[in-house]
Amino acid sequence: MGVIVVTGIPGVGKTTVMKEAAEGIDIQFVTFGTVMADIAIEMNLVKDRDEMRKLTLEQQKELQIKTAEKVAKIDNVIVDTHCTVKTPKGYMPGLPEWVIKKLNPTAIVVVEADPEEIYNRRSKDITRNRDPDSKEKIAEHQQMNRAAAMTYATLSGATVKIVFNHDNAIEDAVKDVAPVLK
Repeated sequence: MGVIVVTGIPGVGKTTVMKEAAEGIDIQFVTFGTVMADIAIEMNLVKDRDEMRKLTLEQQKELQIKTAEKVAKIDNVIVDTHCTVKTPKGYMPGLPEWVIKKLNPTAIVVVEADPEEIYNRRSKDITRNRDPDSKEKIAEHQQMNRAAAMTYATLSGATVKIVFNHDNAIEDAVKDVAPVLK
C-alpha cells in the first residue's frame, strides 16, 4: 500500500473519513501538521499548531523538510495533511517538491464538501482558532487544492481520488475511498 496522502481544507472532515475508512486495516495514521507542530514547538517557533500558518515561508519550509524526513521513514501510512496552506501572503503548497518526492505517495485523496457545509462545521468547532472565511473563499481554497493535488500527482506518479464528505453521509465517503486502501 505504501504512502497514501489525504488532504482537504480545514473543517471538511478528512481525518474523520480516513480514520473510519482505515478501521481494521494494518496501516498507521500520521497527521503531518501535528508532527510539524511538535517539531516547531520543540524549536520554540510557536506555542500551538494554529500559529504555524503565520511563520515565515523559510521557517515553514524548514519544518516541512524535517517533518517529511521523519514521516518518510514510516511504511504503510496514511498521511493526513493539507494540499495548500492559506497564509496572510496567499496560498502556500502543503506538499512542495521537497516533501512530495520524499513521501512518494501511491495515492492522493482529496476530501471535499459543499462550501456551506464546511462553513457551518467551522462555525460550530470551538476547539480550533481558525481565520474566518466566506463560502466563496472556501470554494476557492478547494479549487486550489484540486490544482495542487494534480501537480503533486505529476511529481510523484500518484493517483488522485476526490471523495465527497457531505453532512450525514460519512458512510458514502468511506465507501468511496475504500478502493484506495486496498
